[in-house]
Amino acid sequence: MLIAMFEALIPWYEAHKRELPWRQDREPYHVWLSEIMLQQTRVEAVKEYYRRFVTALPTIPDLAEAPEEQILKLWEGLGYYNRVRNLQKAAQTICAEYTGVFPSEYAQIRSLSGIGDYTAGAIASICFDAPTPAVDGNVLRVYSRLLADDANIDLQTTKKRITRKLQETYPQKNPGIATQALMELGATVCVPNGAPRCDVCPVAEICQARKQDTWRNLPVRSEKKKRKIVDKTVFILLTEDTVALHKRSTSGLLAGMWEFPNVDAKLDKQAAVTQVTGWQAEPLDLLMQTSYTHIFSHVEWHMTAYYIRCRKTNKKWKWVTKESLDETYALPSAFRPFREQIENL
Repeated sequence: MLIAMFEALIPWYEAHKRELPWRQDREPYHVWLSEIMLQQTRVEAVKEYYRRFVTALPTIPDLAEAPEEQILKLWEGLGYYNRVRNLQKAAQTICAEYTGVFPSEYAQIRSLSGIGDYTAGAIASICFDAPTPAVDGNVLRVYSRLLADDANIDLQTTKKRITRKLQETYPQKNPGIATQALMELGATVCVPNGAPRCDVCPVAEICQARKQDTWRNLPVRSEKKKRKIVDKTVFILLTEDTVALHKRSTSGLLAGMWEFPNVDAKLDKQAAVTQVTGWQAEPLDLLMQTSYTHIFSHVEWHMTAYYIRCRKTNKKWKWVTKESLDETYALPSAFRPFREQIENL
C-alpha cells in the first residue's frame, strides 16, 4: 500500500505543489532554515520571516558570524528562540568542521545542533537524494489514516515503527519529491483540523480510514495536560525618550530574551506604583493599563500591564530608546502587544 501511495503522490505533487520561496532551489541552507521556521508555525507566517532572514544572512558563514542580537531580532515573533540559537551553533560547526559546506550524509546532518530525525531526513532527501523519510505530525496523520493505524502517534515506539515502515518502501528515485509530497498532502489535503479533503486526495481510493469512515478517530494522540496559569504584572516604564528592558536568565522559558520588567503576581494600580517606587525609578504618572493573555504550550501568562512615566532611570534595568527597541532588541511575542501600545502614548 505504501508503494502505491508514493506512486500516486509524486505526480500529484508535481501538478499541485504550492509555490514557496524555499522550494526555488535545493540549497541545504534554505531547506534547513525553512524547516526550522516551519516547526509549529503556519506557512503564510513563515514566508516573510524566511525572506528577511536570507536577505540579511544569505550564507551559512554569515549566520555563523552574526551577533546574537541580530539573529534574535530576525527571529522575533516566531517563538522558541533556542531554535535560532541552535541554527547559529550548527552554522558555526559547519564552518569549523566542513569548511562552510553543508554536510551531505544523514548522520552528519543529524549530529548538528537543533536538528532531529525529521529535519535530518528532510534535508538528506530533498537536498541530497537520500531515501530517508522525514516523519512529522503531517506524515504521521497521513500514515495513520491511510492504513487505519490506531497506535498512539505521540509514543516514540509508534514514530520509530512508522519511520521504519516508510524507510522500507521509500522511493530510490526522486526521494526528495516523495518527502515534499507527503508533507504537502498532510498540510493541504489530509489536514490536522477539520475534515480531510478526500474529494481531491490522490490516495483516496486506497485509504483505509476513508473506507471505514474512521478518519475522525485518527490519528490517536495522548490527552493534553492542562496548562498552568501564571498571573503577571508587566511594567512599561517610560522616560521622555527611553523605555526599560530586562534580560531574562540564561535558562528556562524564554532564556536570555529581553522583556519588560515584570513580577509573578497580579498587582492593583497602587501596588504597581509602589513596586516601581521600590525600584527607585520615581514614578510620575500612570498613563494606561492593559491586559493580555499569552499561551505557551504548557503555561498561560495572564498579564496586567501598567504604563508608567518615570522621573528618572535606574541602574536595575537597561533603558533603551524607542527606536532601538524597534530596530535592535528582540521581544518575545508575549510582550509585543504591550510594545505596540507605546506609540499611542
